[in-house]
Amino acid sequence: MRKEHKSKTGGLTAKGRAYFKRKTGANLKPPVTEKNPKGKQAKRKKSFCARMKGNPGPMKDKKGRPTRKALALRKWRCG
Repeated sequence: MRKEHKSKTGGLTAKGRAYFKRKTGANLKPPVTEKNPKGKQAKRKKSFCARMKGNPGPMKDKKGRPTRKALALRKWRCG
């Protein structure tokens, strides 16, 4: 994935999601960034946060910068 497809705040940009769809056929949705989502969005957020928090890996790299995992959790507001 090219740098322009990655969001600096974590996840993929709209351009990145479109690129991924062209390459694989997957329909990726944008992150749920609302504080109190309702219905399907709330379930999706809860599921994502549970999966990502359980993933192994550091939250900071060797230089002390947040990793892509940390950025994604922050973007989704996973407490």
